Amino acid sequence: MKTDIQHLNDCARQIRKDVVEMVYRSKDGHPSPSFSAADIIAALYFHIMRVDPKNPLWEERDRFVLSKGHACPALYAALARRGFFPPEELTTLRFLHSNLQGHPYQPKTRGLDATTGSLGNGVSVALGIALAGRIRKKEYQVYAITGDGELGEGLIWESAMAASHHKVSNLTVFIDNNNYQSGGTIEEISGTYPIDEKWHSFGWHVQSIDGHDISQILEAVDNAHQVSDRPSVIIAKTIKGYGLSYMIGDNSWHKRVYTDEEYAQAMEELGGKA
Repeated sequence: MKTDIQHLNDCARQIRKDVVEMVYRSKDGHPSPSFSAADIIAALYFHIMRVDPKNPLWEERDRFVLSKGHACPALYAALARRGFFPPEELTTLRFLHSNLQGHPYQPKTRGLDATTGSLGNGVSVALGIALAGRIRKKEYQVYAITGDGELGEGLIWESAMAASHHKVSNLTVFIDNNNYQSGGTIEEISGTYPIDEKWHSFGWHVQSIDGHDISQILEAVDNAHQVSDRPSVIIAKTIKGYGLSYMIGDNSWHKRVYTDEEYAQAMEELGGKA
């Protein structure tokens, strides 16, 4: 297990390096929301999820929905490093006619399970995929990541109510609880706390973890798989910009481009090469 944890930490660091490279080259993107979700995405794609890069439409594969679609650079990095498409393609992020659009667009990007970006929709999409699996008697698991700022969207709570009512136990939702959205802190903008009590009241199995601790992520998913009568939500306490010193605590990095100097420092801190 120690070897696995170190490998997954390395995968998360590579994802963050790729995010820096993508945003720097394209001169556009959302770095810090990608950074806060990187450890969860690394754990899912490099350990937890059953996927086959050579057969991305494999019927038995596990599914993933990135509801906070603006964090797609982290997802694209995971897909590339997992083998769905060449890593060299990452530098085309947001370019005209690129397969890697500014928000996930399933028809263009190999390995995507859903088109997202309109905030609040992803949990409902994931619920539909999970229900389809039950109807078709498939055993796949469905995972989604939603931002804590998204919890201000009513559609989130409609899907939460429906998932609980239908006892959709093959659905696990991560909340990237970095306490920020584009306009400020969660307390300032939408007042969604206490998050855990709200999801518990909707009938979900609720866990709270350190979203940057790979071992806690793996344990929480394993716990979720043991629950057979309700969906699971994992509230991942994260830090926006985690992994890069000058991004931590600076919400301007929600959508911002690296200067040459910032790019060089990022590569140095993340163990890469400019």
